This record gives sequence, C-alpha cells and structure tokens, in this order.
Amino acid sequence: MSAFHDLAAQSYGGDEAGLICGYLFDSRAAEPARAIDSAQAAAWLAQQRESECSEEDPPYVWLHFNLSNAHAERWLLRHANLSDTFYETLHEGLPSTRIERDDDSLIAVINDVHFEFSFEPSDISTLWISVGPRLVVTARTKPLRSVDALRTAVKAGDAPRSSTELLEHLLRAQADVLVKIVRGVTSRIDRIEDELLAGRLDHKRARLGVLRRLLVRLQRLLAPEPAALFRLLQGPPGWMSEPDAQALRGSTEEFSVVLRDMQALQERIKLLQEEIAANVNEDNNRSLFVLTVVTVLALPINILAGLFGMNVGGIPLAEHKHGFWIVVGIVISFTAVAAWAAFRKKR
Repeated sequence: MSAFHDLAAQSYGGDEAGLICGYLFDSRAAEPARAIDSAQAAAWLAQQRESECSEEDPPYVWLHFNLSNAHAERWLLRHANLSDTFYETLHEGLPSTRIERDDDSLIAVINDVHFEFSFEPSDISTLWISVGPRLVVTARTKPLRSVDALRTAVKAGDAPRSSTELLEHLLRAQADVLVKIVRGVTSRIDRIEDELLAGRLDHKRARLGVLRRLLVRLQRLLAPEPAALFRLLQGPPGWMSEPDAQALRGSTEEFSVVLRDMQALQERIKLLQEEIAANVNEDNNRSLFVLTVVTVLALPINILAGLFGMNVGGIPLAEHKHGFWIVVGIVISFTAVAAWAAFRKKR
C-alpha cells in the first residue's frame, strides 16, 4: 500500500514523465489540435530533429509539465532539446514576469494565481515557458488558473495557428484571470466600505491589509519588465511573423490596463485604512476622555478617604454629630467643581 501511495504521489498531476497535457497543433490537418502523451511527444520531437522545414505555419507541440514530478525535468533534458537558459531560469529563483529572446527561442517567466485562489498573497506561483517554432513547453509546480483556462479552451476546440499565438492566448488568459481578481477585490472593498459607513468596524483593517498586500504582490510580480519586452519586440526571432509580434504586444498592453486598476484599488484601500484608523483614534480618544473624567470625579473622595482613614489623633469632625454629612457635602462640592472643569475643557 505504501508503494502504491508513493507512485500516486509521483504521478499526480501528470503521467510518469510529469506531462500534465500535450497537444499537437497542425492547421492543415482535419483535427487542428490533437492530444498526445509523453511517448508520442518524444517520438514526434525526434522526427522533427531529423527533418528540416521552412513552412510559414509549421505544426508544433505544446507540452505542459508538473515540475513537482522529479521525472519532468529529466524528460525535458532527454527529449526537448531546450536551451540552457531555460533550465537556468527554472533554478535561479527570480520570479519577476518577463519575456526574453534566447537565440532562436523565447523564454518567459509568468506569475499566476493558484487554481484554488483564496485572495491570499501566498496564492501565487510561477509558470516557466519556452517557445520555439515547433515546441512550446510550460512548466509549473502548483496548479495555476491561466494555463488551466488555456487547456480548457484548447479542449473546447481553440487551436492557435502558431506557437507565438499560443503564448499570446496564454497571456490574454492570464489578463482575464487578473480582471476577475480585480473585480473580486473591488466587491470585497465595496462590502467593507458599506460596513464602515454603517459603523460596524470589526476586523476590517486586517482584511483590508490582506487585500492590499495581495495587490502589491500581484503588481510587483506581474508587471512585465519593459526593457526585456522592448528588446524582444524590436528584434523578434526570424520565425515570428509580424502579425504575431503585434498580437503579443497587444496582449502585454492589457497587463498595463489591469495593473493601473490594481494601483487605483491600492489607493482606495489606503484611504479606507486611513479613515478606519481615524475612527479608531476617535473612539480611543473618547474612551480616554471618559476614563479621565471618572478618575477626576473620584479624586476628591479618594483624597478624603485617605486622609480620614489614617489612625492618628486630631481628625476633624470625628466627634461632631453631623460630621459625616459635612464631609459628604465637601466631597460633592469638590466633585462638582472637578466635573465642571473637565466638561468645560472638553467643550
């Protein structure tokens, strides 16, 4: 039973090679997108290495791997013939979003939200991509929403004609996911603002802090590096057509719109946090004032109680038959004067 669970854990999220899904795209075929497994992908890649083709829109393969499977990277090293830069990017630990050219291929690092996204800053992971004219490889360690949306679209019949168009579809899918996140955050902020206006503070400062940290992390990780993208679009690989380059530029511009919306939400959250902090300070000042008034009002009786409680001779009014009421009158008089002074200062 233990061996069975170990095998299931290794193959979870893919086959024995860590391949989650694979598709062969051929615009000339009757079936533009056909699902393939790791064995079929290895055979197709070996066949392509032995042949040369200069077609305008050649057939290509998209392979999506689960890097949590130890066999995934070994399979890529053995069959995919990817550049060394791709493997260096996998291990360098720099998660900033970028798309760069490496000789005759594109290397992209994209940050995406987890499939089970719960609006927590930790629910973000990295997707590594290598794009060539015949092969697109995407790899991740945790299930991500954008690439899953792309896989669902391909299953439904979407068949990008080129590898660059597949990358552009992936970027647009990620932009759609970010738009949904912005809408979700906006809805939560609206509810918090309504509760704030109704006077129900509760723990909204902490909730706003979580949302603000989420937006800051998304903006920091998802904003594409402009210099790398500019160099790519100024000098794209020879196999990338001009329409594909323009479509890629358009998909990256969608990120800018979403990131501006995120920045506006951050400013809105900041204003709400400042308003909540002002309300909390006002409540604290009010409580402190009440405590001060109570202390001032209790001061005369405490002083007199301390004086008359001393066991020494010569305590005034000790033998007077109305001494108690005289002391009570003195305490009330001093308390009234103290209350008048305190409330006069408050007004």
